[in-house]
Amino acid sequence: MQIYAYLLNLVYCLLLACASPVILYRVLVQKKYRSGLAQKFFGQLSERNSNEPCFWFHAVSVGEVLQLPPLLEELKRQHPTLELLISTTTHTGYAVAKEKFPEFTVCYFPLDFSWAVKRALQRIRPTAVLLVEMELWPNFVLAADQAGIPVSIINGRLSEKSFRGYRKLRWLIGPLLNRLQLIAVQTDAYAERFQKLTGRADRIQVTGSIKFDGIQVDRANPLTAELRNIFRLKSGETVLIAGSTQSPEEQVALEVYLAVRQRFPRLRLILVPRHQERFHEVAELVKQYGLPLIRRSEQESGEAGSVLPFTNSQTPAIGLLDTLGELKSCWGLADIAFVGGSLTKRGGQNMIEPAGYGTALMLGPNTWNF
Repeated sequence: MQIYAYLLNLVYCLLLACASPVILYRVLVQKKYRSGLAQKFFGQLSERNSNEPCFWFHAVSVGEVLQLPPLLEELKRQHPTLELLISTTTHTGYAVAKEKFPEFTVCYFPLDFSWAVKRALQRIRPTAVLLVEMELWPNFVLAADQAGIPVSIINGRLSEKSFRGYRKLRWLIGPLLNRLQLIAVQTDAYAERFQKLTGRADRIQVTGSIKFDGIQVDRANPLTAELRNIFRLKSGETVLIAGSTQSPEEQVALEVYLAVRQRFPRLRLILVPRHQERFHEVAELVKQYGLPLIRRSEQESGEAGSVLPFTNSQTPAIGLLDTLGELKSCWGLADIAFVGGSLTKRGGQNMIEPAGYGTALMLGPNTWNF
């Protein structure tokens, strides 16, 4: 076991050395990459002093973080003294978790060096660790197992593409998965793939998707109403939202919008890029088309958005939702929803949220990764 950890550390260090020029550049140039370095590299999480039970939830990024509210709310209702910790890997995931869960501890997940994961587990002393969807790190799982801390996967998923890759490493992945207390998956197909990797079915349960648990169906909810005001949407206008988009899907949406508006002049368009890093890029794209724009980030809550008139175009302003964690409510504005990632190799994003409002859905040909 110790030799295995040392070998993993060696591999990680070699990979880190190869990537060090890029990492160093990003750390020096981009502030977000400097966030949480002590937590990531050394497991320097805030030490938990309480002896109450504690569940540690790990959600990689924004999408996984946003799956947690209904589950955590129900846990706290049933077990008021239970302490909850949410870790994440990305800067955007961390920001959304801090906003959504101010009453819980939020931290960065340690990198999979044995010293970092052991220190993190020692400082938190969790009763159980729950990994959202599928985020498996060998040293972390081994360290938790040695410490007698059960680790489980919740809302698990395993795409056909990922399964083919893991199957080639079954000699490594299988024993790791067999150290888990529970693998709770979304569908029978996912359960079958996990069973083929582990060679056993006793710890695999089909529980459905927790994405369904927090679905919003009321278009009159306060945040949706606030966004309607900010984007200056008028009664009788038809709203097309292109959400969770990746390049070049925003450009495709703009081209379609301009073509369709010739027949349906009361059509409005709201763009919601998936990644925060692309907000400015998409704003510049709208500018290149000479279209007026309303950016959500530049508006105060409750106030109508101010239009940035790039030209004297008579076209109504394009909306740009350039904030984190509001897409779920923004879908409530849509009469028509295009779900991003489905025109690219990403394989699609969450179409359940717009469907909950009864919105007409449009998807590209790639929906295998949802």
